[in-house]
Amino acid sequence: MSIRALVVDDEPLARRAIRRFLGKHVGVEMIGECGDGESAVRAIRERKPDLVFLDVQLPEMDGFQVLSEVGVNQMPVTIFVTAYDRYALRAFDANAIDYLLKPIGKERFERALTRAKHRIAGPSNCDEVQRILSSLERLAAARIYPERLPIPQNGRVLFVATKDIDWIEAEGNYVRLHSGSRDYEFRETLAALEEKLSPSQFLRIHRSTIVNIHRIKEIQAWFHGHHRVLLENGTELRMSRYQREIARKLGLG
Repeated sequence: MSIRALVVDDEPLARRAIRRFLGKHVGVEMIGECGDGESAVRAIRERKPDLVFLDVQLPEMDGFQVLSEVGVNQMPVTIFVTAYDRYALRAFDANAIDYLLKPIGKERFERALTRAKHRIAGPSNCDEVQRILSSLERLAAARIYPERLPIPQNGRVLFVATKDIDWIEAEGNYVRLHSGSRDYEFRETLAALEEKLSPSQFLRIHRSTIVNIHRIKEIQAWFHGHHRVLLENGTELRMSRYQREIARKLGLG
C-alpha cells in the first residue's frame, strides 16, 4: 500500500527538495503541497494523508497552530521541517523526534522517512506528536534572540536595535526594514529573518509583514474576518485574519 504524503512549507525551494527526494520512493505518493497553515489544515482534514512534512515557521498560522487546529489525535505521522540551529536539534535526535533541517540533505531525509514508515506501520502516533510539540516549544522558549541585527548596506554592516524596528515587509527575496524615519533593504527571506526575531516582540500578521508588537496602536475590523493594524507612527498594515494566536500575543484573548 502506498503512503500518501503532504508537504507544507512556504518556501518553494524546500518543497521542491522534498518533492525530488520523495520521487525516488515508489511506495510514497505525494498528494499535494501547501504554502501556509490554513490550507494545510484543510488539506489534512479533507485528504487525510498518512504523512505530513510540516514547516515549523509558516505565514499566518505556524506549525504549532496547525497541530492545535487539527488536533494531536487527528494528526498523521509528522516530519517537522525547521531552521533551528544544529546545536538545538541534538535534542530532537535524543528523543527520536523526526525533523529536517534546512537546507534539506538527502541522507537526513532518508533517515526521517524510514522512521516515518515504521511509525505509519505501527500504532497511533498521537503521543509522539505531543512529545514533538512540547520539545519544539521548549526549544523556542529557550532561544536567546539578538538585541541588534546586522544590516549589510553598500559594503558596510550597520547594526539596528530590534527594539527600534517598527515593521518589516517582504519584497521577493529581499526584505525592507522600517525603523523610525529610516528604511533598510537587504537580501533575506522574511521567513529567515523571522527566525532571528523574538516571538515575544515580533509578530507575523501577514504572509509579507512582520510587526513590532510594541508599535501597535490600534486594530480595526475590516471585512471577511480581516483586520487593519494601525501603528503609532500612522502606518496602516493588513492582518490576514484575526487569529487566536495573534489575539493571545496582543493580550486580547
